[in-house]
Amino acid sequence: MHIIGKRVLRFLGTAACFAAATAGGWPQATGPIGVPLTTEEHVRYSGWWPTKNTPLREEYVGPAACAECHASEAAIQETTPMAKACVRAADSKFLEKYKRLSFRLGPYAYDLNDSGSGIIFSVSNGERSISTILGWGFGEGEVGQTYVFERGGIFYESRLSYFPALHALDLSPGHPQSQPADLERAIGLQLDPQDTHLCFGCHNTASSTGGHFDPDHLIFGVTCEACHGPGLKHASAMKAGRIAEGSSYVLNPAKLDPVDAVDFCGSCHRTWADVLETGMAGVRTVRFQPYRLESSRCWGKGDARITCLACHNAHQPLAHDSALYDNACLRCHIATKGLMNTSDHPGAACPQNTKDCATCHMPKYEPPGTHTYFTDHRIRIVQADRKYPD
Repeated sequence: MHIIGKRVLRFLGTAACFAAATAGGWPQATGPIGVPLTTEEHVRYSGWWPTKNTPLREEYVGPAACAECHASEAAIQETTPMAKACVRAADSKFLEKYKRLSFRLGPYAYDLNDSGSGIIFSVSNGERSISTILGWGFGEGEVGQTYVFERGGIFYESRLSYFPALHALDLSPGHPQSQPADLERAIGLQLDPQDTHLCFGCHNTASSTGGHFDPDHLIFGVTCEACHGPGLKHASAMKAGRIAEGSSYVLNPAKLDPVDAVDFCGSCHRTWADVLETGMAGVRTVRFQPYRLESSRCWGKGDARITCLACHNAHQPLAHDSALYDNACLRCHIATKGLMNTSDHPGAACPQNTKDCATCHMPKYEPPGTHTYFTDHRIRIVQADRKYPD
């Protein structure tokens, strides 16, 4: 068993750790409460968790059915980057706009074009070439869009991604800068089955059902049931007027323990334990907001006032104005200098300002190869002469 698993099992010495997070039907989380876990560990417990693949495909009703009762939430949610986290490559707004894109890496010439019957991605070394039809575009495009294709029954991540900041193609994040050894490796990175399932599971809804990967019947994007669990039993009970029963069939992440709530978002954005297991360090971890948040000095054992949901509404597009987050900071910090801390406001008043807190205490960094800046969720007093804190 891996290191995190051993640490967690030692922590789970008391039976109380296994109490259910909420009472009711099977979608409720029933793992140990308030214990930082890897996503793999969370999924093993009964109850709903993102990327869980045990429900059958027919248990999912789709966002249109959810919108029958939750019209306002559904209408806004479908405009979010999460709802557009994956599209058919043929429907990509970028590929539709440019029709043809090219790139060169050493002896390799890349070409991406809309043939009318599909998006063709090809690479040539001057002597021969190989090509494939792109299947999926991962990422709404606010940061970038990476392409996935199937070739010979194997799934690949494209060597190149589209970056809005460049209005062009460049190497996909995480791919080596060195020249590939041959055309087969030049066209993309072969994904093992686990990585394939995780990639599709975090960018789509119901891509794996009944314990099997099924990309042909997925629901594109992160929709209602990706976070709340499959909705067939819920919808049927609610329509029959069995309100209490119906509510037990879906998960409300807002009711989770603070640590579990951050891990819930971390199931796709990387939990603290997920990052620890990979051994990743440095500025590359800025993309993993739950890990960075739980590394903050003020995190402690978890506080509902600084979970992901305390600042971000998953049903709405991400707010980019730093001032909109000030109220969240002042739920913990005293607004006026000179006043004493209280149990309700344990954070001291900032001696510099009472607005735009995030611009100083959550600076932005550009990880290598991403061509965009990410807000560092490790809340701290930033000191310019110190290296980036892991």
